[in-house]
Amino acid sequence: MTTKRLLSLDILRGITVAGMILVNNGYGESFEMLQHSEWNGTTPCDLVFPFFLFIMGVSTYLSLSKYDFKLSGPVLRKIVKRTVLLFLIGLGINWFDHAIGGDFLCFSHLRIWAVLQRIALCYGIVSILVLTVNHRWIVHIIVALLAIYSAILLWGNGYAQDSSNILVKVDLTLFGADHLYQKSPVDPEGLLGTISSVAHVLIGFYAGMRMKKAKTVTDKTLSFCILGAVLVMGGFLLSYGLPLNKRIWSPSYVMVTCGLAALLQGVLMYVIDIRGKKRWCTFFHVFGVNPLFLYVASELLAIILGHIGVSNWVFQTIHSAVPYPQAASLAYAVYFVLLCYLLGYILFKRKIYIKL
Repeated sequence: MTTKRLLSLDILRGITVAGMILVNNGYGESFEMLQHSEWNGTTPCDLVFPFFLFIMGVSTYLSLSKYDFKLSGPVLRKIVKRTVLLFLIGLGINWFDHAIGGDFLCFSHLRIWAVLQRIALCYGIVSILVLTVNHRWIVHIIVALLAIYSAILLWGNGYAQDSSNILVKVDLTLFGADHLYQKSPVDPEGLLGTISSVAHVLIGFYAGMRMKKAKTVTDKTLSFCILGAVLVMGGFLLSYGLPLNKRIWSPSYVMVTCGLAALLQGVLMYVIDIRGKKRWCTFFHVFGVNPLFLYVASELLAIILGHIGVSNWVFQTIHSAVPYPQAASLAYAVYFVLLCYLLGYILFKRKIYIKL
């Protein structure tokens, strides 16, 4: 029973990682649905990262349950080590992007925050929290975090797309403009957004807890579907006062994306675990068993291929056969996902699973 559950979770994780690589590697002019929303609202592209955080929450429950949720020296060292390594790898990717162009001493303008750094903080905070707090308070903590963050956004002009936004002010004060995201005033992985992101991962943890307590696969599937439906409806209702917004990781965005992830997990459990339809799973299983490695490899590979001109050559070759720029961009992104898949497939066939 456990293997089946983990397979469906691996598939959802694999779909998410493949999706992250796809939307991150469109070349030139992408379709609107493969671009992040400029401000309020959500596109399919905006679902991949929050899906990953939700899955991380579920996986954190399954992982820490092996230690009976008891905090000990070895467990704490493991959590701290993984948190620090994730953060440093994220910084390393940002550094490598500068260094490959010759700017080795880029520390005065190195971006501090990015996807892996947010993952690191959320993992570390949530892991220590669930090892030190009675799990009956998890829902209360989620509600409290989202309420606090909502108050911060409402009080601090959190929906402003300029420097009057409290999220911008905090990041500028603590880190300085040179260490932040340069393409918009609001850093989408800034510090204050970690509050709602921690709540996001805790929702995944709570979903894992509900799944573990359910007695049959059917009950586990229903637990995801019911939780997902409640979150999606609640999130859309909340969006009337606090619109969906990925850039600031708004509370409504947390609820809707967690709900959609839970619903998809429920569907996958039904298809894979109840109906036994697994023949289509291999492609996403490859991404699901080595998610961190393949994501990091995709980031480094994109930087290297872009620097040496291979990316542009491949895109121009595709574009010469596909005249529409958006379609050519999508074709390039698919090519890049397949490139990463080949790398992952070699590891998959040799049963090599790279973990921190």
